[in-house]
Amino acid sequence: MIMYELTQALVCVIKILKMKNKTIKWGIIGLGKIADKFATDLATLENAALFAVASRSQENANKFAEKHHAKKAYDSYEALIKDSEVDAIYIATPHSFHKEHSILCLQHKKAVLCEKPFAMNAQEVAEMISVAKENDTLLMEALWTYFLPHFNVVLEIVKSEKYGKLKKLEADFGFFTPYNTKSRVFKKEVGGGSLLDIGIYPIFAALATLGKPNNMEAKATFFENGADASCAMIFEYDDAKAHLKSTLLEETPTEAIFTFEDAVVKLHSRFQEPASISVIKDHKEEVIDLKVTTIGYSFEAEHFSQLIKDGKKQSDVMTFEFSENLIATLDEVRRVIGLEY
Repeated sequence: MIMYELTQALVCVIKILKMKNKTIKWGIIGLGKIADKFATDLATLENAALFAVASRSQENANKFAEKHHAKKAYDSYEALIKDSEVDAIYIATPHSFHKEHSILCLQHKKAVLCEKPFAMNAQEVAEMISVAKENDTLLMEALWTYFLPHFNVVLEIVKSEKYGKLKKLEADFGFFTPYNTKSRVFKKEVGGGSLLDIGIYPIFAALATLGKPNNMEAKATFFENGADASCAMIFEYDDAKAHLKSTLLEETPTEAIFTFEDAVVKLHSRFQEPASISVIKDHKEEVIDLKVTTIGYSFEAEHFSQLIKDGKKQSDVMTFEFSENLIATLDEVRRVIGLEY
């Protein structure tokens, strides 16, 4: 009995050591602009590599694979998902396909890093999480900002109350692009519009620093096809407010300004990606540049790869609970402005 237990313990140690040194083989499905950036950053990581990519077009898959040195290129998502050598799959397809593709991956025991928004609504997110638990397989929403160094500086300031309590947040995200119903950004049926695509970032900033609001106000404008063109929101808390905005009608500063009792901390444009920080206190401004050398997707990719190595089934940063709160808040904003998909 003792010898058996020692043998089993040795087997476990060997498995842990093998996993520690293992190169995580990644697959990507949906080969658009974000996937291109993710693949670029993935190449900067040790013990992680792009192994396979998939598009509905073999030509597109081949081009992407050649550019990013992937060993395999598939013309179907299903073929990549069934590849036994793939450890993790990054899903960068349109929002409306996130649930379908995530569940298919999870049912094949593939760890899933799914682009934000996790899915179209809270019900879909609940289904994804349920399938992940049923299959004992890692699942995480890919909201990269949560892992960026500059945002973590703010999180630490909030947590430590270094400058007192957070009293106000002002966060926006806006850019102009000509209205085009052929573009995914404007296609309502796939979750196009400002809210899910870019409004999620100001909302994320509020939830990550202030938590769920007690009350919210929201107003929106709409394109002729019913997709939201802009959305202005106010989140109310016991002792704080968050003023949030997303728009596809104009360029905005795309900053996040945190007003504390004793200082103002500003994340410069574009705050959702690696950016410099200003700390304004006693009429003096200190600028902090963390000098990130990658696009920024490397941080979430490294975190996720480590979760696989550690045998985790859920992130301790981007938790299921946080993703559930985020999509529930998005659902509530949609209810207030009358946006239905």
